[in-house]
Amino acid sequence: MSDTASEIARLRAALAASEARAAVAESELAQARAVVSTFEAMIKHVKLEIAKLRRAHYGHSAERRARQIDQMEMQLEELKAAATEERSPPGRRRP
Repeated sequence: MSDTASEIARLRAALAASEARAAVAESELAQARAVVSTFEAMIKHVKLEIAKLRRAHYGHSAERRARQIDQMEMQLEELKAAATEERSPPGRRRP
């Protein structure tokens, strides 16, 4: 075999080895991307769940506070009415 032929064979072997390493690297990259994609999806899911829980928490509290305010406003109106009755002249009081 001539030097040129052996050089060509050596280069072909090096090229095949490089292509094999590239294929392995591409496979590993694809796996890494899949893992990253999975984590990104999990992160988005957890963020969504947190947002839902916050809405539920604050929504429930807000509704509860609104009911409490409504009750307090009714009590205030009753107190105002009772105070007005107490101030009215004796002949105008309700029995």
